[in-house]
Amino acid sequence: MSDTGQELGYDMKLEVVTLPVADVDRAKGFYQRLGWRLDADFDLGEVRVVQFTPPHSNCSISFGQGLTSVAPGSAQRLELVVDDVEAARKDLVNRGVEVSEPFHREGGNLVPGVDPQRRSYLTYASFADPDGNGWLLQEVTTRLPGRTWEH
Repeated sequence: MSDTGQELGYDMKLEVVTLPVADVDRAKGFYQRLGWRLDADFDLGEVRVVQFTPPHSNCSISFGQGLTSVAPGSAQRLELVVDDVEAARKDLVNRGVEVSEPFHREGGNLVPGVDPQRRSYLTYASFADPDGNGWLLQEVTTRLPGRTWEH
C-alpha cells in the first residue's frame, strides 16, 4: 500500500545497491571472504560489473568499473538484518573481518553491549569493506507491525 492507503497494483523491489570502490578485485576478494554468493563478474571493456548477494537476501550489491562517479567508500549505514548479532559478528571475525563489539540504543544514546532485553531493532555491530563503505549488522527477531508485505 502507498502512504495514501491505496494498493499500487504492482511489485517494486529494491534489487541492487551499487557500492563505490577503488579496486574491483580487492572488493571482490573481500565480499567472497564474507561467504556471499557471486552472481556476476562481467568485463565489458570500459565497464566491469561484479555482483554479490548476502545469504538469503533479496537485494544484492554491485560494484565495478564505470558504474558510478561517487567517491570510493562513501556508502554508509548499509544495514544487514540478522537474527543473532553475536553469532553473525563471530562468523565475520572468523572470516578475517574487523567488526565492532555489539552496541545498542538506549534512549537516544548508543551504549556498549547487546540490548539487555534483546529487543528487535536495537542491537548493532559495524564493519567496513576495504574502501570504507560502512555496514551495520542489526538484530531483528520480531518485525514491527506493518513491516512485512502481504499479497
